[in-house]
Amino acid sequence: MTSTTLHTKRLDYKPRRPDIFKTSIKNLAYETKSSIKSELTIAQLQEFFPSSIQKTPIRFIRQKQVQKQAKEQTKKITTPLSELRVGVILSGGQAPGGHNVIAGLYDGLKQLNTQSILYGFLMGTEGLVKNKHIELTDTLIDRYRNTGGFNIIGSGRTKIETPAQFESALQTVQECKLNGLVVIGGDDSNTNAALLSEYFIAHECSCVVVGVPKTIDGDLKNKYIESSFGFDTATKTYSELIGNIARDASSARKYWHFIRLMGRAASHITLECALSTHPNIALISEELLNNGSSLKEIINTITQVIIDRAQNGDYFGLVLIPEGLIEFIPDIRSLITEINALLADTRIKNFTTTEKRKSFVQKNLPSKLKEVFASLPSHISTQLLQDRDPHGNIVLSQIETEKMIIEMVNVELNSRKQKNKTVSPEIPFSHVAHFFGYEGRSAFPSNFDSNYCYSLGLCACTLIYNSLSGYMATIRGLANSTKQWEAWGIPLHSMMTIETRKGAKTPVIKKALVELNDKAFRYFERNRKSWALSSDYAVPGAIQYSDDEIGNTITHTLALEFPSPSHKKTQNHTKK
Repeated sequence: MTSTTLHTKRLDYKPRRPDIFKTSIKNLAYETKSSIKSELTIAQLQEFFPSSIQKTPIRFIRQKQVQKQAKEQTKKITTPLSELRVGVILSGGQAPGGHNVIAGLYDGLKQLNTQSILYGFLMGTEGLVKNKHIELTDTLIDRYRNTGGFNIIGSGRTKIETPAQFESALQTVQECKLNGLVVIGGDDSNTNAALLSEYFIAHECSCVVVGVPKTIDGDLKNKYIESSFGFDTATKTYSELIGNIARDASSARKYWHFIRLMGRAASHITLECALSTHPNIALISEELLNNGSSLKEIINTITQVIIDRAQNGDYFGLVLIPEGLIEFIPDIRSLITEINALLADTRIKNFTTTEKRKSFVQKNLPSKLKEVFASLPSHISTQLLQDRDPHGNIVLSQIETEKMIIEMVNVELNSRKQKNKTVSPEIPFSHVAHFFGYEGRSAFPSNFDSNYCYSLGLCACTLIYNSLSGYMATIRGLANSTKQWEAWGIPLHSMMTIETRKGAKTPVIKKALVELNDKAFRYFERNRKSWALSSDYAVPGAIQYSDDEIGNTITHTLALEFPSPSHKKTQNHTKK
C-alpha cells in the first residue's frame, strides 16, 4: 500500500511492553493458579478434551522469583527448545492490531534463536488445511508493524470440522515440522484451536497450539480475559464518527441520526460508544431481552423522547442501535425462530418470488406472531427471509434495523399527531440512517491495541517455548500502566459451553454478553435519562497516537470494570 505520513510514523512506533517481557523469554518461569470453574462437567470435558482436564491457568514470572514461590506450584523449562518453527493463522473478521500480534510473536522467536522460522498460513485456516503458507521475514514484518488490517497473510472463516480437515491440518504441521501453531481469532476460531490441540495430542504430534483473543465485538472476555484486541481501536473509531455527527446535528438542529453499530450479538460496542459520546438514546439488546421489551414498546420509547425534545425546541438527536438488536427483542426473536423452521419446510422452495414466500410464512405463523410480522416494514420482512449463514443464523449486517426503527417511529409519531391533541402536528421528524461496521475493523491500531497485541504475541511465543498447548495467550491488568501488565495462559477448554450445531452437541467458547450488573452498564443506566433530553454530547475526536497521556487512554468499559489509580481512566472529551 502507498505510505502516508501517519503510516510512516506508525511503522517507527516501538510498542510498550510489560516489565515481564523486558527480559529474555528464556528467563521466565510460570506458576500455576486455581482451576477455572467451567460450565461443562468433568464427563463432558473428558469427552471433548481428555488431555486438557488437568490444565489450570498459569502466570509467567521471572525465574528469580521462583525461589519465593512454593516449589510444587512453580514450573520452569528444563529442556529448552533451540530453533523453533511456528505457524500463525489470522482467522475471522479483521481487528486492529493483528499485525502486531504477529510482530510480537516473530520478535520473540528471533530473540530465542535467530534461526527460528515463522510461517504465515494464507487466508486463515484454509491455508493450514491446504498447506498454503509463506515464510515471514524481517522485511515483510517491518512493512506491517502497528498497521491495521490482516493483509499481511489474509484471513478466512473456514472452520476445521471434518475428519479430513483435521487430518490435512496434521499433515501440514508435520510437513512443515512445526513446534507451534498460533490461531489469532474470536470464540469460534479459538474453539478450533482447542480441538486442534486435542487432535494433535491424540495423534502424538508435539506441535503446541495457542489461541489469541481477537474480536472488535468485545464478546470474547471473562474473568481472565479483560478485553479482546481491536475493541479499543474500533470503538474509538466509531465514537469519533458519532461525535462528528453529534456536532453536525447540534449545528443543523433538524436531523435525527439513527446509527447501527457492528457487534453481532453482544452490545459491548454500542455501550462503549454511548459512554464515549452521550447520545440521546442507546439501545442495549441484553437489557431489552431481560425486560421482555416488545418492538412496539421500543418504538414508543424512542417516539416519546423525540416528542419531549421537540417540546424544548430540539428537533434533532442521536440513537445508537446494536447490530444484533432484532434477535434480542422477545417477539421478534420468536418470529425468527418460527421463520427459520418455515424456511426449512420443503414447500417454501416451490415459491420463487418474495411475495409468495412472504404469503406462505404469514399464513403458517402462529396467530400471535402474524401481527408482528405484518407490522414490520416490507423491506425488513423481506430481509428476514434471506438465506442464513453456515450456522443457520441471520446475516445481521444485511438487516437494516436502523431503517426499520425509523419507519416505525415515523408511523407512531404521525399516529400520535392525529390522535393526541397534546402532540403538535408541527413536530418535524427528519432522519438519517447510518451503519458503522467495516470503518472500524482495519484502522491504524491505537497505542493501546499496538501495545496489547505486541504483548500477546510475546505471550504466545512464551507458551510455545514452554510447550504449553491448548492455552490462550492472555494479558491481564490492562487498566494499569503497560509495564505492570501480566502475562498469563488460560486453558481454552475452561471457557467452553455446549451448543447444538448441525444437529450435534458441540463445545464452543461462550460469547460474553453485556452484563447488566457490570459497572459499565450501571454507569450508563445512571446517566441516560439526563442524556436523553440534553444536547451536551461528548465529542472524543480522532484517535491520538502521541505516546503520552492523551494517546494512551483506555476504553471507559475497561476503566470502569477494572479501575486502576495508575492509569488514566477516561478518555478526554471535547464538549459541545
